[in-house]
Amino acid sequence: MTGSGADLRRTLGTGDAVVIGLGSMIGAGIFAALGPAARAAGSGLLLGLAVAAVVAYCNATSSARLAALYPASGGTYVYGRERLGPFWGYLAGWSFVVGKTASCAAMALTVGAYVWPGQAHAVAVASVVALTAVNYGGIQKSAWLTRAIVAVVLAVLASVVVVCLGSGASEAGRLDIGVSGGVSGVLQAAGLLFFAFAGYARIATLGEEVRDPARTIPRAIPLALGMTLVVYAGVAVAVLSVLGAAALGRADAPLTEAVRVAGVPGLVPVVRMGAAVAALGSLLALILGVSRTTLAMARDRHLPGALSAVHPRFQVPHRAELAVGAVVAVLAATVDVRGAIGFSSFGVLAYYAVANASAWTLGSAPAARAVPVVGLLGCVVLAFALPGVSVVAGAGVLAVGVVAYGVRRWWAGR
Repeated sequence: MTGSGADLRRTLGTGDAVVIGLGSMIGAGIFAALGPAARAAGSGLLLGLAVAAVVAYCNATSSARLAALYPASGGTYVYGRERLGPFWGYLAGWSFVVGKTASCAAMALTVGAYVWPGQAHAVAVASVVALTAVNYGGIQKSAWLTRAIVAVVLAVLASVVVVCLGSGASEAGRLDIGVSGGVSGVLQAAGLLFFAFAGYARIATLGEEVRDPARTIPRAIPLALGMTLVVYAGVAVAVLSVLGAAALGRADAPLTEAVRVAGVPGLVPVVRMGAAVAALGSLLALILGVSRTTLAMARDRHLPGALSAVHPRFQVPHRAELAVGAVVAVLAATVDVRGAIGFSSFGVLAYYAVANASAWTLGSAPAARAVPVVGLLGCVVLAFALPGVSVVAGAGVLAVGVVAYGVRRWWAGR
């Protein structure tokens, strides 16, 4: 076994990085987040999507600039540490690992709910074990599987768009943009839809495994984000045109309901299959990202140093991957965390707030600082616009992390 001084293997090109970003974003979020977002925003759903996209663009731009300078595993954990100080890097890493571990369990249970509802927990655990094994075999195998998953999900989403827009049930009048849910509803929808966008940072967290990272990462992140926005906008418009904001907000499975109303019930099983595959893609990318941030934090002893080991043959952080897989499997077997979208969004928005603050230090020109300022303010506003229970839980978890950091510093100083 190699220890903490070992580096990961650089095997990912621009295409691979874009695919991993797409696999991280075009996941179960688009199948699940549209309903709650429509409930919050009403006729302002598309405005909420636009706000989420703007904040995501600022976050992606800041992440890309930082990743080009610090092409190491860990993403914003590394950027915060290097630009703002150890505490802020730790806080970003803590927010990411805790929030995304909950997301992993949620995605695993989503797979189970679609594949075999009666045995959702068992299927969820099996999914976690299988994808942890794929990740253990090397990053390139993960990239190949992600490419296949993205192809399937895009095909399913394209079918939904074509069926809905081509049906007699589609009415352009349902796309009228208003603010029936109020400004607060639009912002809450944006925060919930942000869950569906959060994934482009996976490219940055894999910075140590990307070839020519200074060139590849700044190209791959905006490409993946732009392609995802086009897909999401198309799906949102198509589903809204068939269901309208009110019915969309009431739907438990918006996309399957949309194709049913559009008069093609035979497509419902295909959409269900697409949702399961999308959740698998999200889970695969999440395990990748959480294990790499765990590796970076273990290297700095914020987590047990044993988790910093890199496998001598596969060149992956195998102990971190096994630890993350084990924790997620236990959660998926024992807890129903499908309501964790808001909690996850709070943690990830805190993570990107640190990324934008870090990017703000890169240059003094007003143009260079405008994007991170907008991104930072956007993250703070969306985080506190989330449902109250998500804000309280997220703030509580951050407070636990701060206390743990303080205790560790106190103990080290004795």
